Parts: sequence; structure tokens; C-alpha cells
Amino acid sequence: MPKPTKKPAPPKPTKKKPAASAPAETSESRAIRLPRTLKTPVYQSFRLQKRIKQAEEPLPGGFRLFWRALGLLRRHWLLFVGIVAVYAVLDILLVRGFGSGMNLTSAKSTLDHLFTGQVAQLTAGFSLFVLLVSSGNSGTSGAKDAAGSGYQLILILVMSLAIIWTLRQLYAGARVRVRDGFYRGMSQLVPFVLVLLVVGLQLIPVVLGMWLYNIVANNGIAALGVEKALWAIAMSLLALTSLYMITSSLFALYIATLPDMTPLKALRSARQLVRYRRWTVMRKVVFLPLALLVMAAVVMIPLILFVTPVASWAFFALTLVGLPIIHGYMYALYRELI
Repeated sequence: MPKPTKKPAPPKPTKKKPAASAPAETSESRAIRLPRTLKTPVYQSFRLQKRIKQAEEPLPGGFRLFWRALGLLRRHWLLFVGIVAVYAVLDILLVRGFGSGMNLTSAKSTLDHLFTGQVAQLTAGFSLFVLLVSSGNSGTSGAKDAAGSGYQLILILVMSLAIIWTLRQLYAGARVRVRDGFYRGMSQLVPFVLVLLVVGLQLIPVVLGMWLYNIVANNGIAALGVEKALWAIAMSLLALTSLYMITSSLFALYIATLPDMTPLKALRSARQLVRYRRWTVMRKVVFLPLALLVMAAVVMIPLILFVTPVASWAFFALTLVGLPIIHGYMYALYRELI
């Protein structure tokens, strides 16, 4: 008989060695494996913070911004002449009237009897210029009363919105007509006014400082020179506080004119624009009124001295042209910040 063949024994199951499991990921290994990220610092006003180097180019100087604004107005002079013409007509009808305003002729004749010589005449012309600037462009229709001041404020709001809308379209390369700014630029009137109210609240410190200084100076509270100097320093600090706050809020006025923009969002965005460079922006904001005063003095003092009857109307024309120049400069600076 044949021997029975043995069936081959089934292979013994080999125990596979468990694969080496990856070590548990710890916080330390995670810190080594992942790139290190820095937490974005939170910017807070009125606090000393370490300046973070930014990649953007430095801001252009005040003179370059000023000439850039004048260049834009010169290239589109016909458009802005139309806007200023509308402003002039409404200002004459509602605020100034058809009178010549302040009687500079009689004031100059009075000063001519007090001052003699070329230097004295120049001093008299400068004094009349300061008086003209402090009085504004008021005329004979009672611009100092509540109605005249209200009309003036409404005109400035309407003209500002029209000019800002026109500037934005011109920088975008669009073709604009005079009426477009008045028709289409008024949509963001409410956010613009609300931001302007915030700017007014931020001006309270400087107004309070001037009020206190006038009381101290007029009532003889500060008799010594040292006391007057201390009060002047206190007023300057209050003025600096207001200037520090409005440095960002002024740009919120331009942000608020964007479609579907709320006042709070505009104020927050404006603070981000000037973050870590508020003092640099502040110097460029202060440059604007100084440049306008110097230009107005160069034009007005010779007119006051030699063509006195025309000086009042010339100053009125300068105030009309000044509004497009102001917004042109500030909008150019705003575009450099974004």
C-alpha cells in the first residue's frame, strides 16, 4: 500500500512587527515644524509703542503734495471753475450779499495816520490782512447771525461732497461734468455729517484752551510773564491733543464718502491709515493751513496797500478757490496713505 502523503503543514502565521508609530506631536515639535508667527500688535492711541518697520514708501513732502493738488486743479480748471461758480452764486445770494464786505478803505486811512514809513505801511497792511482773515468772507447780509452761519455751513457741506466725489472720479480716470458732483456726490451726506460731528467733538480741547487763556489774559489772573507762559503751554498742549485726534478723523471724512460706508467703519479705517505714522501725517496736515496763509498774504497785502477797494472781493475769491485746494491736497495725501 502506498504510504499516505502528509499534507504540508500550513505556514505558521508570522507576527508582523508593528510599524513604528510616529511620536506624539507635542507643542515643542509643533513649534519646530511650523513657522513661527508673530501676533499682530494692537495699535492704541496716546501710548508709546515700538514702531514697526513698514514696506511702503515714505510719504511725499508737503510741497510735492501741494503742487500735485494744484496740478490736478490746473489740468481740469474748467470743471472746477464751474463748481466754484456755483459756490460763488449761492454764497452771494444766501450768505454774503452784494455788499463789498468789510470797509477796508476807512480802516486803511485810519492806520495811515498812525503809521508812517514803508515798514510801518507794510505792518499796517499785514494788520488789515489779519483782520480780514479773522472776519472771514462776511458781507452786509448779516452772515454773522445764526441764519447766515447756517447757510454757510450747508454750502460748505454740499460743496465739499461735490468736490470730493469729483476728485475721486478724476483720479479714477472718468469723465465728469459739473452737475455730476452735485447730483451723485450727495448720497453719503449723513455719514459725512456724522464723522464731521466727531471731528467737532475732538476740537473741544483746543476751544476750551483758547477760552481759558482769554479769561486768564483779560481778567489779569496771570499777571507775571511766567504765569502767562505756563498758561500758554497748557493751551498748546490742549491744541496738540485736538490735532492728534483729528489727524485720523479728517481722512475719515473722505472714507465716509465711499458707497455703503458707515461712520464707525470710516473712523476705524482712518485710524489704520495713520497707524505708526500719525506724527508724520500730522506735520503734513499742519503744512496746509500755513501754506494757504502764506499764499493769501502774498496776494492780499499788495492789494490792501495799493488797490484797497478791490481787496475785499479778492479775498472773497480766494476763499472760494481755497476749498478745492484744501480738498485736493487732503485727498492727495489720503491716496498716498492707502
